[in-house]
Amino acid sequence: MRVKLKGINKVKKRLADNTVKTFYYHRATGTPLPGKPGSAEFMAAFAKADEIAPKDTGTVAALIRSYLTSLKFEKKRATTQREYKRMAAHVEDKFGSMPIRALRSPKVRAVFLAYHEEIGRDRPREADNRLSVLSAIFSYAASRGAIAENPIKGFERLYDSDRSDKIWLEGDIKKFMKGAPLELQQALILALHTGQRYGDLVRLRWADYDGETLNLCQSKGSRSVAVTATATLRAMLDGMDRRGPFILTRPDGRPWFTEKDDKALGKAWHARMKDSGIYPKPWDEMTKEEKRGQLHFHDIRGTAVTLLSEAGATPQQIAGLTGHSIKSVYTILEKYMARTPALSKAAIIAFENAAATKFANQLQTTNANGSA
Repeated sequence: MRVKLKGINKVKKRLADNTVKTFYYHRATGTPLPGKPGSAEFMAAFAKADEIAPKDTGTVAALIRSYLTSLKFEKKRATTQREYKRMAAHVEDKFGSMPIRALRSPKVRAVFLAYHEEIGRDRPREADNRLSVLSAIFSYAASRGAIAENPIKGFERLYDSDRSDKIWLEGDIKKFMKGAPLELQQALILALHTGQRYGDLVRLRWADYDGETLNLCQSKGSRSVAVTATATLRAMLDGMDRRGPFILTRPDGRPWFTEKDDKALGKAWHARMKDSGIYPKPWDEMTKEEKRGQLHFHDIRGTAVTLLSEAGATPQQIAGLTGHSIKSVYTILEKYMARTPALSKAAIIAFENAAATKFANQLQTTNANGSA
C-alpha cells in the first residue's frame, strides 16, 4: 500500500544534458529526499528529516506550510491543489522569510499590495490569484490563532472577471452546433439546460441521473442541487450511449478530466470555436483584450440564467438552480437586457395586461378644448 506523505516539495530541474529530473525536498526543513517516493531510502530520509526542527519557524513560510498540510487544503480537488501550490511557491519565494511578527505592522498591507501591483502590470489575473491564495493562507492562520488577522483581507482585484454581459445568442449557438462533434454538442446542451459550472459538468455521472433529475454537489460551496431535466435534455440523455460512468466523455469513452487536469474539454471547445465562425476574425490575429472579450464555455452558464428569466423564473428560483448569488443573477439580467428586447418586451406585455396598470393603459391625450 502506498502511503501519501504530506510536507514534500517537488522541484523539476533541467540538467546539462537537457533532460528534466524531479527532485524532492522535505518542505519544513529543506532536506533533500533521495530515491523515489515510497522507496525505503526515501521513507528513511523523510522520517529523519521530520525529527529536525523546521528551519522556517516563526515565518510566513511556516504559515504556508501549515495551510498546505491542512485538512482544509486536502479536501480541495487535485487540480485546485496543484494550482494553489504553484501560487504558494511564488509567494513563498517573495515573502517566505518574513517574520510572522511583521504581519502586525499596519504598513505590511502596503508591502503585499505593492507586490500585487508589480505582477499585475503585465498579468493582472495571475497577480489576483497569487494574492488570493496568500489571503486564504492568512485567513486559515488567523482562524487557528497563529496571527491576529488577515492583513490583506478584502484586497481589490486588478483583473476584471465580470462577464455578466457575455451571452450566447441564438445565432452563436447555431453556428457552434452546426458541424460540431457529437461530444461537444452534448456538452453544450447539458450546460445550457442545467446552468452548471464546467468542473461540475465534466464530473457528472450517469448515477447522478434518475431519468428525470440530475442530482449533484457543486464543487464551489459544496451545495447540493437537484436539476429537473427538460424534455430536450431527457431526450438527449436517454438516447446517449453510456460509454463509462461519466455523462460527458471523449469520443473513445474516456472522461474529459484526469486527476491532474480537467481542461481537455475546454481545449476541444476552443478549437471548435475557432472553426465555427463565431469569432469575428482569426484567433491568432486578435489582441489580448480582443481575446478576453470573446465568448467562453463558461458564458453558457450566464446564458442559462437569461433563458430561465425569459421563461418566467424568478431570480430566487434561478439562483437556487444554478448556484449563483441573487446579486449575480440581477447583474447578469441587467446587462443582458441591453442586448435583447426579450425581457423588456415581456415586461411591457405584463404592463398592458395587469389590472393594476389598467388606468395607465387607458390614458390618451386631449386638445386644449377637451377633445381627444
